[in-house]
Amino acid sequence: MASKTTSTVTPKRVAHSPSLQSLKKPVIPKEFGGKVPTVVRQRYLNLFIEECLKFCPSNQEAIEKALNEEKAAYDRSPSKNIYLNLAVNTLKKLRGLGPSTVQGLSKSGGRRVVSHEVVLGGKLAAKTSFSISRPTSPRVEDLKGAALYGRLRDYLLSEDQLKENGYPFPHPGRPGGAVIFTAEDKPPKDSSCRVCCRCGTEYLVSPSGRCVRDEECHYHWGRPRRNRAAGGWETQYMCCSAAIGSAGCQVAKQHVQDGRKENLEGFVKTFDKELPEDAHPGIYALDCEMSYTTYGLELTRVTVVDTDMQVVYDTFVKPDNEIVDYNTRFSGVTEADLADTSISLRDVQAVLLSMFSADTILIGHSLESDLLALKVIHSTVVDTAVLFPHRLGLPYKRSLRNLMADYLRQIIQDNVDGHSSSEDASACMHLVIWKIREDAKTKR
Repeated sequence: MASKTTSTVTPKRVAHSPSLQSLKKPVIPKEFGGKVPTVVRQRYLNLFIEECLKFCPSNQEAIEKALNEEKAAYDRSPSKNIYLNLAVNTLKKLRGLGPSTVQGLSKSGGRRVVSHEVVLGGKLAAKTSFSISRPTSPRVEDLKGAALYGRLRDYLLSEDQLKENGYPFPHPGRPGGAVIFTAEDKPPKDSSCRVCCRCGTEYLVSPSGRCVRDEECHYHWGRPRRNRAAGGWETQYMCCSAAIGSAGCQVAKQHVQDGRKENLEGFVKTFDKELPEDAHPGIYALDCEMSYTTYGLELTRVTVVDTDMQVVYDTFVKPDNEIVDYNTRFSGVTEADLADTSISLRDVQAVLLSMFSADTILIGHSLESDLLALKVIHSTVVDTAVLFPHRLGLPYKRSLRNLMADYLRQIIQDNVDGHSSSEDASACMHLVIWKIREDAKTKR
């Protein structure tokens, strides 16, 4: 049971009882080349044990439960950063199981009773928490339907913002063609020579797009990030904390290219539609997943959610070209998902054109990437990457995962099996509605 302290003025720190201090806690063995430092795992294991001792009937059961929780977090984590997120969530969950969290502050006999957790953790201990549950829509009457649509129009990207963020525009001289204003004008190159978008290596392909030579791709899947170090700053990859220029921490069977900005044909454009007087053109959040083919990145899944976070369209898509890498770490798409799929890109375009009009507001994170994969031209968009800009400006953009953690205290994309397109789309919708509500507070 959690110890309690009674105070009439200011809570004082109460040390753990000698029995807890003298408890022999298990030690995590050192693992050579482990993805998470042993000292980090040991620290969280000790914290888990302390929390489990508050509600488990015996010390042995508390230790076993803590060991199982720590092992589960480690097994689910491909990297240290993911482990830290999972460990924080586990710690919050365990604190919620303790009797002290049911009633953090209560009154007994006219005197203020303060839980041990509140004494040690301060005011924020009982207020701040992270959740891995999916975000739900805020139930606010004035943020529905036409009212929400009217508010969102203030957050639409301007034409200049669309251009500088790489959104596709109709080609003035080629029907079905698109133009991107951020694309660099490069002289024609040999179509058989490509540059790997993961490791930067040049490689040769046959006319069918297959690699001429069997060559493994060694790359870092994490972005470079600057960290403070002794005497200044150092830049490391987020995936493995290795220094810039080091050998890749991941190995793929072959090199791949993006290719979406090189073939700007086959695009469709949303068009105007007549609506009843009491209706609005609609508000949706959209997210796509892509896999590598012999052509480049191609659409393999698309999900659309409405303002109530309900999925209104979700389908796997069979690419036009042969898949060479399912990109499962990020797409969440596997070979089994596409085994019985016959839906093509043209089928998806037809459905989306029937759902959307030119005035429908589409919400997404770096939505230009999704529209390029869909080969859809649409300019009525709210982009969370622009709505919450990086402090250094373009081309830097904050990740959706970081935005959800910083502003809504929720952890997403923690599944080692890959991203969930419905989770990402719902997160974008939730962020935009939160932004509207926060801005409304400052205008009062």
